[in-house]
Amino acid sequence: MITKLRRCEINVFRHDLRGWYNRPLGQQLLAEERQQMERVLANLFGYHILQVGCLLGDDLLAYSRIPHKVLLDPDATRRTLIPGAYVYPDSLPIATDSVDVVLLPHTLEFERNPHQILREADRVLIPEGHVVVMGFNPWSLWGMASLLRGRKRKAPWCANFLSPNRIRDWVELLGFDVVRVEHFFFRPPLQHRAIMARCNLMERLGSRFWPRLSGVYILVAKKRVTTITPIKERWRKARPGVGGLVQPTTRGRAVSSQSSGEVK
Repeated sequence: MITKLRRCEINVFRHDLRGWYNRPLGQQLLAEERQQMERVLANLFGYHILQVGCLLGDDLLAYSRIPHKVLLDPDATRRTLIPGAYVYPDSLPIATDSVDVVLLPHTLEFERNPHQILREADRVLIPEGHVVVMGFNPWSLWGMASLLRGRKRKAPWCANFLSPNRIRDWVELLGFDVVRVEHFFFRPPLQHRAIMARCNLMERLGSRFWPRLSGVYILVAKKRVTTITPIKERWRKARPGVGGLVQPTTRGRAVSSQSSGEVK
């Protein structure tokens, strides 16, 4: 399991995952993931977008309209990134409340503490910022393949597949509102191009009749704004005679007049 591995072993799996994306099945999946991510990122705006973990370069950030793009990779063996880009996903070198969008493409599955990574995303996001999680669905044909092939310790099957419902529970516990969930790639995980082409009908049927059984999903959550409600002090009415003179009444004036007449 990923939770019991050292960082260097996890980096090996990430390296294998990039190699898997260069194979026929990985290329088909990557094309679909790019298309789906383009639709999602087109509706997210701001000044800064952060991607933690990469598939094949900055291919996902390219679809965002946000001007300032930052790509951080947990894999220290990757040499194509700029120097200093290697990070621990559960301890990001980013200032608090400074990022508009955090993108996690298959990042949580290959980390020992995915919940802590979401906490870090919560920390660096501004109020009303968005976190975008892309992951493999365990309740699918892909999840069944991971059970059969995961023992071989090959990516992506060795990863901890996390269901969208679990991600939803985690982000809502942190104070997010899930605003969008996209399900796609219902075809079986086969490397044969001809067979995969014949399964295109499964995409249309799956999105209509069994959307929750997709191989991959994208979940978008928005960080809530914490508002402080001021407590108003209750003012008590001043009692007559306290802090001022008591106004004379009509009866009081009458008694005073009678007293003056008796004296005369």
